[in-house]
Amino acid sequence: MAFDVLDEHEQGELVRKWVRENWLSIVVGIGLGLVLLFGWQQWRVHRASRDMDAAVQYDALGADMTKKDYDAAKAIAAKLKSDYASTPYAVLAAMREAEIATQKGDAEGAWASLDWAWQQAGNGALKAAVGINLARVQLARGKAQEALDFIDKLPANGFEATTAELRGDALTALGRKDDARRAYAEALAKLEPGAPNRDFVEMKLSDLGAAPAAIAPAKTEAEKKNS
Repeated sequence: MAFDVLDEHEQGELVRKWVRENWLSIVVGIGLGLVLLFGWQQWRVHRASRDMDAAVQYDALGADMTKKDYDAAKAIAAKLKSDYASTPYAVLAAMREAEIATQKGDAEGAWASLDWAWQQAGNGALKAAVGINLARVQLARGKAQEALDFIDKLPANGFEATTAELRGDALTALGRKDDARRAYAEALAKLEPGAPNRDFVEMKLSDLGAAPAAIAPAKTEAEKKNS
């Protein structure tokens, strides 16, 4: 099948004609692109400034915690949660808020703060850290089964040993000693030999006592004759 090939002059004429017919769309498109680019840059600057403000406030919260000025720390945490909820500093502030509640023996308050942090944390290591603390608070609230169900949903993200230990704690609270032994053994298998909490996990496993000896299988008739 034959076809014609346009020479350079004809191609140029077609381009110029297309530009004349579509110049308004081109101008609008370029203008819109520049507006979007400028808006994107402004948003990035605003986001960086916002994160910096949140970081400064979180540093102040840490200083108040060091001074044990818990009222001031809670006020900063409340501001971070209300005004900077989209930043990781708000999640960290909620965790410190839960720490204050735990020190006061307020398990319900700690759970409320951590539950907020869990909802805001997104995914990744930060969410896993929040979840581990939530499970601990659930155990402190006497909700071992809820804690166990929650632990099984936690993302790993490098906290496998801690998660296995928590599972053992929940199973122990539920009276499931054999399952708890397996969980603690799993935690020990994932801990380095010099890990600071290794002795504590070993103590928990020891407190459960020795596992019952396995029942030997019945001998076959041939084995009875040879014995």
